[in-house]
This record gives sequence, C-alpha cells and structure tokens, in this order.
Amino acid sequence: MARYLLSRLGQLVIVFFGATLLIYALVFLVPADPIAALGGDRTLPPEVVEGLRAQYHLDQPFLVQYWYYIKGVFSLDFGTSFSGQPVWDVMKRAFPVTVNLALIALAVETILGIFFGVVAGLKKGRLFDTSILFVSLVIIAVPIFVLGFIAQFVFGVKLQWFPVTVGGNLDFYHLLLPGIVLGLVSFAYVVRLTRSQVSQNLTADYVRTATAKGLPRSRVVLVHVLRNSLIPVITFLGADIGALMGGALVTEGIFNIPGVGGTIYQAVIRGEATTVVSFVTVLIVIYLICNVVVDLLYAALDPRIRYA
Repeated sequence: MARYLLSRLGQLVIVFFGATLLIYALVFLVPADPIAALGGDRTLPPEVVEGLRAQYHLDQPFLVQYWYYIKGVFSLDFGTSFSGQPVWDVMKRAFPVTVNLALIALAVETILGIFFGVVAGLKKGRLFDTSILFVSLVIIAVPIFVLGFIAQFVFGVKLQWFPVTVGGNLDFYHLLLPGIVLGLVSFAYVVRLTRSQVSQNLTADYVRTATAKGLPRSRVVLVHVLRNSLIPVITFLGADIGALMGGALVTEGIFNIPGVGGTIYQAVIRGEATTVVSFVTVLIVIYLICNVVVDLLYAALDPRIRYA
C-alpha cells in the first residue's frame, strides 16, 4: 500500500505542475490587456499602469510570473484579483455554492442512475429496459443548456414547483432544480453503464455457480452481480466529480448562481490570470484526490485487487 501511494503521489505531482503550467500559459497568451480593462472607457495614467503591472508581476517573464503564483499556492496565498479582493475570499464564497450544487447532481446520478440501471439490466429486452435506453439517449442528445431552459419553463414557470432563478437564495430548495439539471447527462451515462455491466455479469460463471448453490436471488444480485458491476461505474463517478465542478458554468449561468463557473467566466473575460488559474488549480486537486479515492475503492469492491 505504501509503495502504491508513493507511486500515485509522484503521478499527482507531475500532473499538478503540468496542468497548472498549461492553464497558466493559456491564460498568459490571451491577447487582452487586463490592466487596460480596469480603466473601462478611460485611459489609465502611465504611472498607474506601471504600478499595477509591477504589483501583479505582469512586467516579469512568464516563468517568473508562474513561479510567484506557485510559491503563493503552497503558502495558501492565491494572490489578489484586479478588483482588489483576495482570491481566497472569492473562493470561499464561490466554492461552497458549487460544491452543494455538485453534491446534489452527484446524488441524482449515483442513486437514481444505479437504481434504474440495475432494474434495466435485470429486465434486459423488456419494455422498461427499452424505455430507459430511449430516455437516456434523449438526455445525452439534448444540450444541457436546452435541458436547463426546459426545466425552468416547465417546473419554474408553468408548474411553479421551483424558483426560476436562484440569485442570493442558496439553500437546498433553490439549488435542487439546477442540481438535477446538472446531473441529468451524467445520470444517463451511469444508467447505461450500470445496465450494460449488470446484464453482462448476469451470465457470468460465478453468478450461475451462486444460483446453483441455492443462494437467494436478492443476494446473488446485490452481493455478486452489483458489486462487480459497480467497478466501472465508480471509475466514471470519480472522474465526473471534477467535471461537475467545472461543468457547472452553463447551469450556474442559466439559473443565476454565484458559484465557481460564473466566477471563472467573469475572470476570463477580464483577463485575470491569477483568479482563473487559482480556481482551476483547486479543481485539479479535487479531481486528483477523487481519482486516488476511486483507486482505493477498487480493493473494497473486488477482493482480487490488492495494492501490495
């Protein structure tokens, strides 16, 4: 286990520095001048421009800027945005909102996706299975912003079950509808993946052996079939957590949610490299941690897997 963790830690370090360097380079190469954008329609005095460039290290070469940024990250100092706010304060407001939104989406795709996928796999070829495959295909084919507007119109305007927009109301009730919309596409993939794995494992030799031994149908399905079927599903869910955090941009825009997606979008528009890279850095760390947790869950799901 120790050797495995050290190996994974080395991989995480390489991915972390490579990803942050790439993102920082992409933002650095944007032709827009962030200092000029601070003045709006007015031209800032040259001495003010020079002072701001020195303050944010924009007068330094790219690698020097990146070094200042990384040094600040390891001391939990993400710098200051061009609006004068510490980026850490901006994160503390935005991340809890998106985390709550992503948790709702993750619960939807995990609980409902696995449940409907298992039932569809057990009833392969029947009406329920065909209906689930059709619905999931429609969800995958329709863009998420279309699903969001449909949900707003049907459940917000017509039925009035949920508020149309969130705004400053960040409780569970206001985040429920956008959370469901955010998790719909992933829900469709989880359903199809679980259904495929369950239907395939039902014909495996170990399942026939367990049935021949006289084990109850429920035990065969829950202990033998489901346990082995969840391995690729867990892999998908682990990778999807990072996607949910970053993919909330469209959903947050539709429902007017002040989260990570909206903050990153505004920072890109203003050319705030520090803010963009800081948010993306945290998302990268979350994604890497989730992948390590998924790897460790393999051993819990499949006793044949051991990290020696």
